[in-house]
Amino acid sequence: MTEKITGARYFASLLKAYGVSHVFFMDAVLRRALAEMEDFGIHRILGHSEKGIGYMADGYARIAGKPGIAMAQSVGAANLAASMQDPYLGHSPVIAFTGRHVSAMQYRNAYQEVAHGPLFESVTKFHAKMDVLEQMPHLMRQAFREATTGTPRPVHIDVAGYTGDGLTPFECDFALDVDEAHSRFPAFRPAPDAAALQRAVAAIQAAKRPVIFADRGVTVSGARDAVQALAARIQAPVVVTLDAKTTMPENHPLFRGPAGLYGRSGGNHVVDEADLVIYAGSNTSDHTTGNWKMPRPGTLIIQIDIDPVEIGRNYPNTIGLLCDVRTGLEALTSATPALQHDAWLATTQAHVDVWRVEAEVLRASDAVPIRPERLCRELTEVLPDDAIVVADTGFSALWSGNLVYLNHPRQEYMRAAGSLGWSFPAALGAQCAAPGRTVVCFVGDGGFYYHLPELETARRWGLNVIVVVNNNQCLAQGVRNLTIAYGERGKERMGECFEYRNTDFAKVAQSFDCFGITVEKPGDFAAAFKAAQASGLPAVIDVKTEFAYQASMAWLPA
Repeated sequence: MTEKITGARYFASLLKAYGVSHVFFMDAVLRRALAEMEDFGIHRILGHSEKGIGYMADGYARIAGKPGIAMAQSVGAANLAASMQDPYLGHSPVIAFTGRHVSAMQYRNAYQEVAHGPLFESVTKFHAKMDVLEQMPHLMRQAFREATTGTPRPVHIDVAGYTGDGLTPFECDFALDVDEAHSRFPAFRPAPDAAALQRAVAAIQAAKRPVIFADRGVTVSGARDAVQALAARIQAPVVVTLDAKTTMPENHPLFRGPAGLYGRSGGNHVVDEADLVIYAGSNTSDHTTGNWKMPRPGTLIIQIDIDPVEIGRNYPNTIGLLCDVRTGLEALTSATPALQHDAWLATTQAHVDVWRVEAEVLRASDAVPIRPERLCRELTEVLPDDAIVVADTGFSALWSGNLVYLNHPRQEYMRAAGSLGWSFPAALGAQCAAPGRTVVCFVGDGGFYYHLPELETARRWGLNVIVVVNNNQCLAQGVRNLTIAYGERGKERMGECFEYRNTDFAKVAQSFDCFGITVEKPGDFAAAFKAAQASGLPAVIDVKTEFAYQASMAWLPA
């Protein structure tokens, strides 16, 4: 018989046993458990909104390689659920805990109570109610198991009590049963079917113009080295989505850059001309395939994924390897003889060279206000060798993903799966997971406005993220479609739909006792970045860029 302890201490003990180092929460939730966490050295990161702490947990999980924990009381559940969309789409294992009025108070108009299940249903892979203390051992194990098995995604546990403390005062003597495999992701690495592997090997040997297309699953599986090994073995070029941007350093001889809607023209030409596409960890989405225009119809496809539902979802007659992505790539490398594709590699490199020449014209621009392309070049040149770049959605991802060149194998990049404003709190979570590294948040003014109060969180916890604000005084991505929508109508008031006032984000940062500096000329960015690094504070570099400037979109097949 184990010694009796409170449910609160048991909860904290389980988190510690699963390797949890940080919990991100918005008061008031599980206060008894939070108090117990102090004894276990778990950092309790109080934020300023449920969405903010949800994104922090997401950023933490992606960099730490283990589940992130986010917690909120009953009335905050709807806001926390909204923050689960990005980790759901981004394949990130966030475990969300919310409080819920006890059963006796349900269906009686209890204070601030709504049904939580429907809120979380579409943005989690598992949802459960914890009504009695005896459920805690099983549901906690299940939460970590669901979050890390197969495709990592968020889960939700609704704990009895408005603040989740309906069960934690009671004593229990449960064993501390922890599945060590689920303290990280991937929890398991299944191998591919032998017959399917042989079909894939035969297809690779027959191909004249193969390309490896690395997507989010490569990052989730930690398969960068495996991609590089297979590419070297079969002498195939590699293209990536922005979610797998750091699969190869920019200067790798087989790297052909990002492809897809948010990719580069050069990369898209490579996929369009290929006779075999090896999708590694990809759900073949509209963004990845340019609205399913590439590869060309009839192109042979090998798809490596741990989720059976994804294999062949958008392309019939796919050769599917149902397995862990890294394990599948390693199996292909071992089973495939060395190949040569010199002419194909030269052709694909030519596409890259054409794109680079065009891109360098803008990356070298001395225009004032600053062009975002030049900002990306300046950032490339000052990034430490082990920097983590966290990009917001939209143009922030498009510019940073294509025009910030990451030339060092330890540099990492992650971007929002679609939620505007995600990047700043996610960067704080990433900094919690990697306290010794430089974390840079690349965000527009529109995105930064979302979670400005988290500057206080950063300052309080010494999370010295460097925020680079592409400040163009608007939501520039909507300008094209707004112009179309207005047609021949007078556009004098169109600005009401996308413009903001000019905010001095450097002063905003300073008001939070953080470091703030403004950059108006391209040549001043390097010194500003160096000053931000030296400040020993969370830092905001307010870069004044051209108003409503539009990002160039990649070439796509007709």
